[in-house]
Amino acid sequence: MFDNVLLPIDLNHQASWEKALPMGLKLSGTNGTLHLLGIVHDLGAAAIASYLPDGFEERALQKMKADLDAFIAEKLPAGAKAEAHVGHGHVPEHILSAARDLGADVIVMASHPPDELMTFLVGSHADRVVRHADRPVLVVR
Repeated sequence: MFDNVLLPIDLNHQASWEKALPMGLKLSGTNGTLHLLGIVHDLGAAAIASYLPDGFEERALQKMKADLDAFIAEKLPAGAKAEAHVGHGHVPEHILSAARDLGADVIVMASHPPDELMTFLVGSHADRVVRHADRPVLVVR
């Protein structure tokens, strides 16, 4: 089993963790740590951010952390070693950065079935992580 397993999830989309969570738990075994990562998406433009209230990003990160902690308490079996991590920014870049910072042995993430038009228009986070990762990535469908 692995010592550190990184599992990026989106709590708003059950498909991002429904099948990947059991695999992450299995790979972390009884002695490893499952690192759940939630990412507050980058809005992309300063013009958009200027319309948000002061402290919006900080409050969003705090809420994400609280929600991940609650998720761990609710969905993970007793005794499972898990830690919640949050970040802000471009999703694939932050996943790769977190994997390096946490010393993850493997990244486990869900991916939706391919949709050629959507992949062409917006790309796939899993695809970008797989292409640029310097460690194993397990994509669960």
